[in-house]
Order: sequence, then structure tokens, then C-alpha cells
Amino acid sequence: MMAFCANAQAQEIFNEIKHKAFDAVSNEKTLPIMKQINQFKLDALNYLAISMQEQMPDAPVLYLDEQALGLNNFITAYIMQLVKMNNMPDAAQVKITKIFIDASVSNPLFNDKEEEPAHSYLNNASSITRFSLDTDWSRALAAVQAQLKD
Repeated sequence: MMAFCANAQAQEIFNEIKHKAFDAVSNEKTLPIMKQINQFKLDALNYLAISMQEQMPDAPVLYLDEQALGLNNFITAYIMQLVKMNNMPDAAQVKITKIFIDASVSNPLFNDKEEEPAHSYLNNASSITRFSLDTDWSRALAAVQAQLKD
């Protein structure tokens, strides 16, 4: 019983981010672009939880929270860049978007050999969140921040 309580508390950040993303996707008043972004978050969090259970069953439960927070911060940084890019030339927009995509692909967490579902968003040209679900979100965010500094 104590282990269950510790796990529930340790997953507080994960659960909060997932709950907010679910609420945004479920709300008919949410803008379509925000629904798409939050659907990505839901899918990424579900992929993360399932893959951790299968491939990293002994990982500390707090690791799930760290990755969920990294995902949320990565997406927030991406959205902020999208807003900044609004008045930039197309070449600059492509360059910045590529930084985020490359950071996602270059920092896998599970090294999933199966492209589906890991690359389902990456391979979808109409998706605003063209990132790999198999991403170490904390490392990917650090990679983006390092590249944007240059």
C-alpha cells in the first residue's frame, strides 16, 4: 500500500500534464491547433508510460515526472518559437523548426526500432508537432536551448 501511495505522488507532474492535455483535447472551445498540440502531448505521455513499463521497469517513478516535465517544457519552448517566428522569413522559420525536430530525433530515450508509433508524428507532414515520441525530452530541450543560443 505504501509503494502505491509513493507511486501516485511521484507521478503527480505526469498526471497533471496529462490531465490538462486531455481537458484541452476534450473541450470543444479549444482552438484546433491547440487540440493538435495537446493530442501530441497525450500520445507522447502514453508512449512514455508504456515504453517505460516495458523497457525500464526498474526506473525510479520520478523519472516519469522528469520526462513529462521535459516534454511540457519542450513543447512550450516550441510554441514560443512559433510565435516569434511569425514575422521571420521562411528560411529562418524552417531552420528553427528543424532544430526542434532534429533535437527530438537525435535524443531517443528507448531507441525504439519500430517506426510506428514512435515516428507517427514525425512522418506526418500536416502535423505541427513533427517530433519523435521516442525522445528523451530533457536532453532534447537542452539541445534546442544550446542551438538557439548560437
